[in-house]
Amino acid sequence: MSDNLRLSIVGAIYLVSAVLFILGLKRLTRVRTARAGNAMAAMSMLLAVVGTLIEIGSVDYRWIVGGLALGGAIGAFIAIRVPMTSMPEMVALLNGTGGAASALVALSVLWGAFIEPGAETTTAKLLTGPSAVTIGLSVFIGGITTTGSLIAWAKLQGKLKKGAPILLPGRHALNLLLVLGAIAAIVVFTAVVKGATPVAVVILVVLAIALVLGVTLTIPIGGADMPVVVSLLNSYSGIAAAMAGFVIGNNLLIIGGAAVGAAGIILTQLMCVAMNRSLVNVLVGGFGADAGSGGGGSSEYVGVTSSGAAEAAMILDVADSVMIVPGYGLAVAQAQHTVRELTKQLEARGKKVSYAIHPVAGRMPGHMNVLLAEADVPYEQLVELEHANPEMGNTDVAIVVGANDVVNPAALDDPTSPIYGMPIISVHEARTVFVIKRSLSPGYAGIKNPLFEAERTMMVFGDAKAILQEMSSELGEL
Repeated sequence: MSDNLRLSIVGAIYLVSAVLFILGLKRLTRVRTARAGNAMAAMSMLLAVVGTLIEIGSVDYRWIVGGLALGGAIGAFIAIRVPMTSMPEMVALLNGTGGAASALVALSVLWGAFIEPGAETTTAKLLTGPSAVTIGLSVFIGGITTTGSLIAWAKLQGKLKKGAPILLPGRHALNLLLVLGAIAAIVVFTAVVKGATPVAVVILVVLAIALVLGVTLTIPIGGADMPVVVSLLNSYSGIAAAMAGFVIGNNLLIIGGAAVGAAGIILTQLMCVAMNRSLVNVLVGGFGADAGSGGGGSSEYVGVTSSGAAEAAMILDVADSVMIVPGYGLAVAQAQHTVRELTKQLEARGKKVSYAIHPVAGRMPGHMNVLLAEADVPYEQLVELEHANPEMGNTDVAIVVGANDVVNPAALDDPTSPIYGMPIISVHEARTVFVIKRSLSPGYAGIKNPLFEAERTMMVFGDAKAILQEMSSELGEL
């Protein structure tokens, strides 16, 4: 095969792969088309790998086959064994592996450039200035993404103060010094030091700073802000991949990384709006650090009304409209299929049933959408916050399943609350509210929820799955 023909084939494969990737990303924005979008993105990645192998030409396919076998086995294990409740942690880890891969690609290119003995020149002269800069940026952003994702994983797992913020003295000044140090090191790496050993030392300094910065930027973040962090780290992994694309001169990797990075930034902004946080707060770290302090007033509950599943079933039997608000507790109890069975019973009785979805309910963007899609909840029944709230006043019964902070009215009327100003689902406006919860313990933000004391609210204490099953059983006997 001639070089021209080979390059033409590679170009065509890359073009098709890029188109499939963009279309797949677009389809992932809707629950109804998400599976098709995921399949298109997977096919795009396969074509990208095939095109890269053809472009390289001479490769040792034993390593390729070994990598495919190992990666496929790990992927299959994850798909089968990781529960829905661990999906946010899994996403965080995948973001981290993407950042680590980009940094390793850049380091491997640098290793290949300086492997020849006696290459006593600067990185900029050996690889050209732009290539040297992108190597530094790929290592820097990839390093931040790696350790930042590991910290996010540990926080989501509750392994670091149960996800609470960890505030370092002078953390903002420390982060600024680290960023300036990394910029200076990249400049030195690019155009000052000469020879393999000095270049290696400086790029490892860049990597070390990045790894530390990933930790210091992430550990001050806690409470209900973790969906923003996961989204931002996803953007970082895309940017790191785009930098790696510049390093190896692969246009498809540049396109894919840029698309993921841009999509992550847009999603981060949407999450910031949903959390009433500014993007600047996200970028400098430390936002949500005071979330666990609570608002003004006592943290004790007074005048809480509780009920059982039987009483709830009787009220549901006479209701005309029901709106369900899912939260992380629904995922923990693995009750998505049970709540779907309850809604089927209600629909069979002529009730109007819908699900009010808060953008940051759960532990990652779209967590509730994915959870309910697994239970085959019709996409048409999922109502976003801005459309759910106008309907809440006319809703007979609102059932809150495992949600807490996203339905906390303190965000509306308590200026001392750390979540004040955050858009919430206004379940307190419904005629009757059932809150299914194990106890009166605070949500992920660590603050009191006045909804539990409201006159229209009845607490139904217990495991969400068991309570919903009992509701279904009682409703069936009426």
